[in-house]
Amino acid sequence: MHAGREDLTGLGVHVPPIDLSTTNPLPSVDGGGDAYEALATGNPLPAGASAVYQRLWNPTVARFETALAELEGTAEAVAYASGMAALTAAVLAATRDGKRHLVAVRPLYGGTDHILATGLLGTEVTWARPDQVAAAIRPDTALVIAETPANPTLDLLDIAALAEAAGDVPLLIDNTVATPILQQPARHGARLVLHSATKSIGGHGDVLAGVVACDTEWAARLRQVRAVTGAILHPLGGYLLHRGLQTLPLRVRTQQAGAEKLAAWLSEHPAVTRVHHPGLDDPAGLVGRQMSGPGSLLAFEVRGGAPAAAAVAGACQLITHAVSLGGVDTLIQHPASLTHRPVEGDAKPAAALLRLSVGLEDPEDLREDLARALAAH
Repeated sequence: MHAGREDLTGLGVHVPPIDLSTTNPLPSVDGGGDAYEALATGNPLPAGASAVYQRLWNPTVARFETALAELEGTAEAVAYASGMAALTAAVLAATRDGKRHLVAVRPLYGGTDHILATGLLGTEVTWARPDQVAAAIRPDTALVIAETPANPTLDLLDIAALAEAAGDVPLLIDNTVATPILQQPARHGARLVLHSATKSIGGHGDVLAGVVACDTEWAARLRQVRAVTGAILHPLGGYLLHRGLQTLPLRVRTQQAGAEKLAAWLSEHPAVTRVHHPGLDDPAGLVGRQMSGPGSLLAFEVRGGAPAAAAVAGACQLITHAVSLGGVDTLIQHPASLTHRPVEGDAKPAAALLRLSVGLEDPEDLREDLARALAAH
């Protein structure tokens, strides 16, 4: 509620201001040059210095970064124009010293899987199960990447165990699904915590953004990549995300309660062969120990394979057939055809699987809509 707003009383305002300036007046040639060099090399804005240019730094975005870092329990956070821009920056920052090898644990968000599998960033990836991570580390390994709960199957990973397996290699955890309300990976040993802030943090389907929470050393690396590649978040997006954090706990917990009810109901439905949700399947006991709750995302597999799954998604009326997750309205989608379409071979989600992001609608209304859709298929 208050993070990133500590100076508002001194400014005489109650709501954080939005600074849309793309360029800023310079006090002098030398002063402007010094500020430019500091920002372009990833350092914080010097006290009293000009921000020079929005690509380098923006106060509205910085307010959101301060608040997100406080929620994640990290020293700093660096925001980007999208979740994939944030991931790209993290990979570039990790590999800048010449190490090009990455270790990744599937399943991952489809865009992340795709950029790693194709080597678009000049990297080589070794896919590993959690118990294979330590053996997969090489002298040239720059980063270990994992997601928990994983998208779209909601598999849970023990972050502390992964951090131990990674050793001196930094561990990046995608925390998009859990949000910092339910899980803070840095407290369990992750060096980098990634969010597609488009999802629950924004929460209303109207802002595209990414953010990485981290320590001060990594923040400098990430800001430098952001400055030179031009991937900074737009100030309006920073304002919307900062505002979204005020209601994030309320949204996450309400959506989670609805998801738990729907998961229990779907698990008994004759047209459903399997339900994926941490509230139903947590053999390692991570919910309550690593996560404070099972979250609002679930997936279920329908009898009849891909044609049946497509029919169910298309038959929903209250639930919107669309990609993304974590918003105030409930969304359903078929990952194998959409978000995870580029994923290779056996790593692709099951053809019968549908992903459901539970919103703030009454769970009974959502149940009735799903019941109609499942009956129609």
